[in-house]
Amino acid sequence: MTLPFHMHLVSDSTGETINTVARACLAQFEGVQVELHVWSLIKSPTQLNAVIEAIRVLPGPVLYTVVDEALRRDLERACRAMGTPSVPILDRPIAMLSAFFGVETVGKPGRQHELSPEYFKRIAAMDFAMRCDDGQSEEYYREADIILVGVSRTSKTPTSVILAQRGIKAANIPLVPGRPFNESLVALKKPLFVGLINDPRKLSEVRRSRLEHLGQIPSTDYVDVDAIREEIRNARRLYTKHRWPVIDVSRRSIEETAAQVMILYNKRQAELTAGEPAPAAPEAAPGAAPGAAPGEAPGEAPRTQNSDTTPNAG
Repeated sequence: MTLPFHMHLVSDSTGETINTVARACLAQFEGVQVELHVWSLIKSPTQLNAVIEAIRVLPGPVLYTVVDEALRRDLERACRAMGTPSVPILDRPIAMLSAFFGVETVGKPGRQHELSPEYFKRIAAMDFAMRCDDGQSEEYYREADIILVGVSRTSKTPTSVILAQRGIKAANIPLVPGRPFNESLVALKKPLFVGLINDPRKLSEVRRSRLEHLGQIPSTDYVDVDAIREEIRNARRLYTKHRWPVIDVSRRSIEETAAQVMILYNKRQAELTAGEPAPAAPEAAPGAAPGAAPGEAPGEAPRTQNSDTTPNAG
């Protein structure tokens, strides 16, 4: 059995930034097992010394975001002495921005987590996403920036949560067979409606797994591929009727779906600001069968988190 490599992520804040960067980098390496050691809130020499000792015991590359110059020097000196590569991941982007803006940095850790108006905007958006999840609290939908519409298990809720983390108020509405869509919501002017679809076979697998997890017998129309195909067909008809943009989530991660929603949202905001008309019709969803009609379905110590062994996929 091949032992995993070790990688140490050292941060003087929460460690979220460095964790995200590290995972994005590691995703480019197939078949490599890496155990991540995340050291967060490292703000004193005592804490740093404990981290350095851990690196000595389990040597591996070090990525860090540390603002304090003395701590940085101590960490870099220790890594050089151990022959361990170390990279300050934000140095080059910050230096480039500083040169471009002509402004010196403030050198304060964790500023993105301060209680700024943007922070409270994200909190309000998260509260909105929870309140308006799964078709609930329709009386608040007029406040929404985005309303996601889709059949069951098309990633509506997690996508709403990711959008909320960006300060976007997102509601989501399930399309349930036999339950008509509330057409009065279409009159809302502020929200951007986005339709979500998924491949029927993949959707059947996801739903079947969900029912089995809940201890239920997956033998209903809920998991029947033909019934799901009809659900998707009806959803497409609704999206086409109201000229809503459509996103096929079948080959997208939740983060990619949220990013695509943001592209649509930013485009709409730019058009509203410029006073330009909306597009005549939504673009075809990725994964749709070429030439398919609108109603057709697509083709099939110091604070450290617990060490995480991450198999990397391309």
